[in-house]
Amino acid sequence: MRGNMEDVPDREKALLQDAVDGFHRARILVLGDVMLDRYLWGKVSRISPEAPVPVVDVQGETKTLGGAGNVINNIFSLGARPVLCGVIGDDATGREVIARMKELGLTTEGVLVEQGRPTSTKTRIVAHSQQVVRVDRESRRDIHPRMMEKLLSFVEERKQEMDVVIVSDYGKGVVSPDIISGLRRLKKSWNGILAVDPKVESFPLYQGVDVITPNHLEAGAYCGFEIIDGEGLARAGGRILKNLGCQAVLITQGEQGMTLFERGGKIRHIPTAAKKVYDVTGAGDTVIATFCLGMASGLDMKKAAVISNLAAGIVVGEVGTSTVGVEDLKRAISEMTWEA
Repeated sequence: MRGNMEDVPDREKALLQDAVDGFHRARILVLGDVMLDRYLWGKVSRISPEAPVPVVDVQGETKTLGGAGNVINNIFSLGARPVLCGVIGDDATGREVIARMKELGLTTEGVLVEQGRPTSTKTRIVAHSQQVVRVDRESRRDIHPRMMEKLLSFVEERKQEMDVVIVSDYGKGVVSPDIISGLRRLKKSWNGILAVDPKVESFPLYQGVDVITPNHLEAGAYCGFEIIDGEGLARAGGRILKNLGCQAVLITQGEQGMTLFERGGKIRHIPTAAKKVYDVTGAGDTVIATFCLGMASGLDMKKAAVISNLAAGIVVGEVGTSTVGVEDLKRAISEMTWEA
């Protein structure tokens, strides 16, 4: 519910800020499709004489971890030390992924190399703060069965150390029926939270996970109808909960905020925290990272959803894949205008 800033009790803001201060104790493993995000930054002053397309004068280049790597980037920027589990290729891009993880001081033991497979790369060309085109280099085929076995063995070895396992599914071959079945088996002897950032075509795989965080387009596509109002949103959230047997479904809705559906019929809508929206790239990664950090730090799902909404509101105000820092999030909490 919106209100004046003073409507939110200081004690509630302090509780959320204390949870953020405790993020460094969260133990989270992220399993999924590892990528490298590459940005070419420039400006356009003319159209090509060869075809009716803009000519971008490139003035800079940045690279960052993408996909499941962006989830760990978000977790790391909020103070925790996540563990990444995924597959890269035996190529220069894969070696760059490893180098960037080492720069962060994170273990690379869970990142496996599959011969003959390219490391997924998304190259975005941006001019005047607008993305002009994206070029992908990737393989969507399932990883080799031997890689699946090694990934699951790695999770098995680490699971008792973890509060949360996040599955970051970008549809690039790591998340498969065998992987999800294996995680469900592991969960029988583990009391942590299994959360999924989903891909539409893989929804049936996620039976029995604890939390799933689709956006409204993904939720509508799975349910077979377009979500255009609150009634449709409620139908979609209820259907996903029932069909997948989840504890909770968090549906993000862009400029409309997000809505949390919990088993037992509880529904909580959280209005958007974004002041400006420049780029939604990676916002879903920020949502699941912050939501799971909140739960790992002892917050209930409603409060964890509120802080994930605040974090997402920060990153969409930046161009390109970005992350949120502890002080940024605490400042957003201090300025929040609705109760958690």
